[in-house]
Amino acid sequence: MSFSKVYSAQTTLLSAQIITVEVDLSKGLHSFSIVGLPDKGVEESRDRVSAAIKNSGLQSPKQKNQKITVSLAPADVKKEGPIFDLAIALAYIHATEENRFEAEGKIFLGELSLDGKLRRINGVLPLARRARDAGFTEIYVPEENAREAALIEGIKVFGVKSLEQVLNHLETQAQPDHVGKMIAHQEKTAPSKKSESYEVDFSDIKGQETAKRGLEIAAAGGHNIAMFGPPGTGKTMLAKAFRHIMPPLSFEKILDVTAIHSVAGILKGDMLAEPPLRSPHHTASYVSLVGGGTIPKPGEVTLAHHGILFLDEFAEFERRAIDALREPLEERVMSVSRARGTVQFPARFTLIAAMNPCPCGNHGSTEKHCVCSPIILKRYKDKISGPIIDRIDIWLEVPRISHQTLSAKSGIETTDEVRKRVIKAREIQEKRFKNHKRAIDTNSDMNARDISNLIGLDEKVTKTLNTSAERLGLSGRAYHRVIKLARTIADLDGAENINESHVLEAIQYRPRQLTQ
Repeated sequence: MSFSKVYSAQTTLLSAQIITVEVDLSKGLHSFSIVGLPDKGVEESRDRVSAAIKNSGLQSPKQKNQKITVSLAPADVKKEGPIFDLAIALAYIHATEENRFEAEGKIFLGELSLDGKLRRINGVLPLARRARDAGFTEIYVPEENAREAALIEGIKVFGVKSLEQVLNHLETQAQPDHVGKMIAHQEKTAPSKKSESYEVDFSDIKGQETAKRGLEIAAAGGHNIAMFGPPGTGKTMLAKAFRHIMPPLSFEKILDVTAIHSVAGILKGDMLAEPPLRSPHHTASYVSLVGGGTIPKPGEVTLAHHGILFLDEFAEFERRAIDALREPLEERVMSVSRARGTVQFPARFTLIAAMNPCPCGNHGSTEKHCVCSPIILKRYKDKISGPIIDRIDIWLEVPRISHQTLSAKSGIETTDEVRKRVIKAREIQEKRFKNHKRAIDTNSDMNARDISNLIGLDEKVTKTLNTSAERLGLSGRAYHRVIKLARTIADLDGAENINESHVLEAIQYRPRQLTQ
């Protein structure tokens, strides 16, 4: 045989694509060419594969008078990185008939070192899911990636240490009389249980009861929240505590979140079983926040998918970076446009923004003098545009607390107690939206039509709402957000209908002047 075909795959943005690796051998002076739009990393596979084959006990391709042509199909898709090394090596060996195995139904992924060992790769989870959906029954990945790939049901996952090991396995699999050692497939990986201990427990936070109440409502309904107040009042502490009152992720959401982090190359461990918390520094660039690059990569808003985006010192971020949040806060996706086209990254997160009343943090304080000029104050305030203010449901002032409060015993309510109420409210919403035509997770996902169809307000409540909205000059978007917030407050109370107290509480979370 002078021709062989095996299968591999690669990630493209956040999706995956099956790649067919074909090898043709012909007589002539030695040459090793790879076609099919390979990048530099793929072209360098020639040297890695040749060395790995030699150091695995086989004759190096460079020692033979052969013209080797490797084709990566489809040819019109850009091939990137070293992920095809294992497939190219196996396809070559199969074409030389030095090792006989059945390639159908198998996917091979992995970067080869020069001694034939396999190195960890990124994006294994979406690759395994795509292989399963395409009808493949076995997937071979570096040993370090096996547990991650085993999150996917319906496909056997084999964790491989070296090229030699996978060759022995395949030959033994194809020829039972062959003396070799089979690789045991990786058992299905299950999400780990949530830890009982928290970095910050709600009971650790002294005072700030209004802020804690706002966080509970935000977690229950998936609402965006902003906290403003002087430095040192506990805004960061509150944001860290917020993560632990979030309801647990479903298995499908765990897969989605883990896949995004795997493709981005920042996955720590086998999976992300809890809502991710992303907290970029205020000096972060526009691209790092929203995504982009020549080949678009997901930004922080996508890495926070199904989790929390915490923006501390919110008003210190670039104006255009702040304004870029308009789309994901409203549409739950982030569009990145480039010359080659537009891509959309998922961005379903809860925003927690924290800011000081002014750059020095002392504006309005009776204890410390503010050194900010009126121009600086205005510039600071203007960083937060009206459309952004409208898209944030809950605005909380986090004031300084007395030293007596700080020295008091810890708070009464623990994180677990608050979390139980949040989960109960989420269950009510799940029942509400179960048979809805449009996919809705929380109250915050409702649009104007959903509000009209699913939320009924009696005459008294409507009058209270309209009077308050007129007095505060609420936009149409802010008006609907008040209704959605009131619905969440009612869910926390276990009330079937929204009453006047729910609306009044929702109204009080609308922003006043951030700087006076």
